[in-house]
Amino acid sequence: MPTSAEQATGIHVSVTMHKTVKSVMWHRRGDYLATLTSEEGGSSVLIHQVSKHKSQRPFRKLKGAVQSIMFHPTKPWFLVATQRYVRIYNLMQQALIKTLQPGVKWISSIDVHPQGDNVIVGSYDKKLSWFDLDLSVKPYRSIRYHRQAIRQVQYSRKFPLFATTSDDGTIQVYHGMVYQDLNQNPLIVPLKILRGHEIRNSLGVLDCLFHPIQPWLISSGADGTIRLWT
Repeated sequence: MPTSAEQATGIHVSVTMHKTVKSVMWHRRGDYLATLTSEEGGSSVLIHQVSKHKSQRPFRKLKGAVQSIMFHPTKPWFLVATQRYVRIYNLMQQALIKTLQPGVKWISSIDVHPQGDNVIVGSYDKKLSWFDLDLSVKPYRSIRYHRQAIRQVQYSRKFPLFATTSDDGTIQVYHGMVYQDLNQNPLIVPLKILRGHEIRNSLGVLDCLFHPIQPWLISSGADGTIRLWT
């Protein structure tokens, strides 16, 4: 619970963490959020319920250092990316569903398609992996167009687009069409390379996010700038 002084400034929920928080992910319904800290093992991932002011550790043990976490958009699943694998858990059943094997040396980021059946994985060894969860735990397609490490991957929630950011200073935007017909494979087409961020200390574009309504992309770079691309 926040202190009275914090409540006076508009803070309604306060969670004290024992280690540095690396990322925060909201559940689509808004009552849950997950945090990833710099701790090792299962204690690095916590799920918090806002309405009940409760926090829980869903995993007693996790193999490897956790790189990224994400709630599934349509199912009670939770994705945990370690250095080499992406494990998908059913939170209701408290069971491991499947383990994705991108075949990379070091995963940097993950994202789930809004329809829930496809996952993209970025890695520090410059590779992008697209998974069709209905097909295999191996990549449906692997792409290596960046010259340096991929920092972030992101689907658009409204348009058939996805993007990757890299330490080479560029953002690559792709057309990624997922069809309702399960017999038809996803269509992946490179569209455009966005340049503008400067490289600082060997770091380029660190993050990106699609606008929820407009066909816009927001990026942040090691050069200290945030850019809006239309």
